[in-house]
Amino acid sequence: MSALLNPLPQPTPQAPLPQIAPPAPKTPSRGWMIALVIAAVAGIAGWRWMEARKAEEAAAALPVFKTAKVVVAPFEVRMRVSGQTSARNYANVTVPRMTGPEANRPLMLTKLAPGGVMVRPGTRVAEIDAQAMLDHIDDVHSTVLQAESDVAKRRAEQGIEWENLQQSLRVAKSTLDKAKIDAASGEVRTTIDQELMKLAVDEAQAAYDELRTDLGSKEASQKAELAVLQYTLERHRRHRDRHKKDAERFKVDTPLAGLVVMQSVYMGSEPRQIQEGDQVYSGQSILKVVAPNSMQVEGNISQADSQQFRVGQTADIALDAFPGVRLKGKIYSLGAIAAAGFRQTNYIRNVPVRVEIIGTDPRLIPDLSASADILLDQQPNAIQVPRAAVVAENGKHFVYVRKGSQFEKRAVELGPRNYTQQVVKTGVAQGEEVALNYTTPVVAKASAN
Repeated sequence: MSALLNPLPQPTPQAPLPQIAPPAPKTPSRGWMIALVIAAVAGIAGWRWMEARKAEEAAAALPVFKTAKVVVAPFEVRMRVSGQTSARNYANVTVPRMTGPEANRPLMLTKLAPGGVMVRPGTRVAEIDAQAMLDHIDDVHSTVLQAESDVAKRRAEQGIEWENLQQSLRVAKSTLDKAKIDAASGEVRTTIDQELMKLAVDEAQAAYDELRTDLGSKEASQKAELAVLQYTLERHRRHRDRHKKDAERFKVDTPLAGLVVMQSVYMGSEPRQIQEGDQVYSGQSILKVVAPNSMQVEGNISQADSQQFRVGQTADIALDAFPGVRLKGKIYSLGAIAAAGFRQTNYIRNVPVRVEIIGTDPRLIPDLSASADILLDQQPNAIQVPRAAVVAENGKHFVYVRKGSQFEKRAVELGPRNYTQQVVKTGVAQGEEVALNYTTPVVAKASAN
C-alpha cells in the first residue's frame, strides 16, 4: 500500500562528466636540489663533528703535558755567590795602644768624625781626652829633673872624693920616697937605725899599695853608683817619653782619603754606633776610612763547586738593600784551602772568594748584603730546551717532540746546562715543541666478563 502510495523516484538522466586528462610528468625543481645539497652538507658536518668529538674524547683519555718551544738564543751558566760588601783599601782607626801599665784603663772620646762623610788624608777623625795623661807627664818630668839633679850632684861628690883619694895617694908616695931616701943613707947609721929605716920603708910601701888598691876599687864603686843613677834617670825619661808618644797618638789623623764608616759596639744588650763621650779601651776599633772605588763582595763557595771558578771571571752584582743597583765585577781572589764555616759541621767545607766591584755608586757602602752572579760559561747561539724536557734512561737522554696529538721519543746529545735551560747539541731543531716532565701514558684495559 505504502509502496503504491509512495512510489520510488525515478532517476533523471544527467549529462556526462567531462574527461580530465592525466597531468604531464614534471621535471625536479631547483628548490629540491638545494635542499638535497644542504642535507648532504649537514650530514658531512655531523659526521666530522662526531669524529672530532671522538678524537677529543680519545685525547682527553691521555695525560696532558705542558710544552715548550726549542729556541736558539745566547746561553749562559752562572752561579750565585752571596756575601757582604767590604773595602779592599781601607784604614782601620783604633784606640791607640798604651805602652805602659795604664793600658787597661778606660779612655774618653772627645772628638769623632761623623759617619758617612768623605775625608782627605791628614784629616783628624778621632781624638781622646789626654788631660790626665798630660798631668801625669808633668809629674814624671819633675821626677826626671830630680833624677838629673841627683846624677849631677853625685858626679860632683864623686869628683871631690876622687880628688881626696888622689891627694892621699900623692902623700903616701911622698912618704915612701922619703923613707927610701933615708934608708939609702943608712950606712952611717947604727944597725938598729938601719933596721928601723927599712921597717919605715916597708910601712910606707904597704900604705902606698893599699891606697892604690883602694883607688881602683873606689873608682869601680863610683862608676857603679853613677851607673845606677843614670839607669834611674833613663827609666824616668823613657816613662815620660812613652806617655808623650801616647798623648800624641790620642789625636788620630787618617792616612787615606775615603768614606768614614762607624763601628758598632754593644752597650748593654743592644748594639749601637760609637759616639763622642763614650769610654773606649786601648786597641778598640772605632771607625774605618774606606776607599769607595775599591769595594768588593766577600763570599764563600762550596768546595764541590770550587773547580768551576777562576780568577778573572766576570760577575753581575746586586745589593739587597737597593734592588735597582746593578754593578759589574770580576773575581780577583780565590782561597787556596777550604775551611769549615761558622756553625757548620766539619765535613762541610767552603772556599772564600772575593769579587772586585768595577765602578762605584753613592749607595755602595761596606757591610751591605749582596750577591754576585758569576759567569762560568757562555755560548752566543745555542739550541736549548728547558731542563724539565730532558728524560734520562739507562745513561742516555731523550726528549719527547710533539707530532700532531702524539709525542715522539727522540735521543739527544746534551751540552752544558744552567739552573733552567739545557743546551742540546743534536736531536732537535729550532721551533719544535717538546713536552715538559713527560711520563709514559698508561692505558687501562677492560677485563672480559
